[in-house]
Amino acid sequence: MQEFVNTYFPNLVEKLPDFYESILQTFEMVIRSGIISLILGTLFGIILVVTKKGGILQNSVVFQIVDKVINVFRAIPFIILLTLVMPISRSIMGTAIGVDGAIVPLIFGTVPFFSRQIESALSEVSPGLIEAAESMGNSKIEIILNVYFRESIPQIARAISITIISLIGLTAMAGAVGAGGLGDFAIRYGHDRNETDITLATVVILVVLVSIVQLLGNLIAKKNTH
Repeated sequence: MQEFVNTYFPNLVEKLPDFYESILQTFEMVIRSGIISLILGTLFGIILVVTKKGGILQNSVVFQIVDKVINVFRAIPFIILLTLVMPISRSIMGTAIGVDGAIVPLIFGTVPFFSRQIESALSEVSPGLIEAAESMGNSKIEIILNVYFRESIPQIARAISITIISLIGLTAMAGAVGAGGLGDFAIRYGHDRNETDITLATVVILVVLVSIVQLLGNLIAKKNTH
């Protein structure tokens, strides 16, 4: 194995410490921004579902505001969003570069996407189940937790896996502006120095990460499918 690596990835061998650090930075960005994005995305997704016309908390004003804000941020290409929210990153994180500087734009780029995923997942719940829960005297919170979420576990699992995969891609893109991680590593060495073995190694790691996330999402969805 060592001989194989030395033969086909000679430049990578010389930069293994940096390679390992870039992998850890990618994990850090995905975990930190992912947790916040999943929480906020779930919240906004719920708001969209319950406040829409015919929802259990119908409110056209709230729905229109949240809906339009999400649409605006979804329409902005992430590479532009990176520079757009730099002032916010500096004010919140104290920097607009490195892993810390990437967290805020990653959240802005991920929350709208996940919100729509959650909205779609919860919207698949049968209206008959909602009506039955209301007739039994369940509170709005109980309906959200015991009906919407319980019936949507497979769809939500798939939504989470899709979102994390998208987030991994965004972290790689964030490397273009010095955010660190595998994207930055591939650009600095693989692209700028034309060391193709480093680019290939980065791609392999990203494919493995995406495959693991997709596999876990599919397993959870399959296990909870009625």
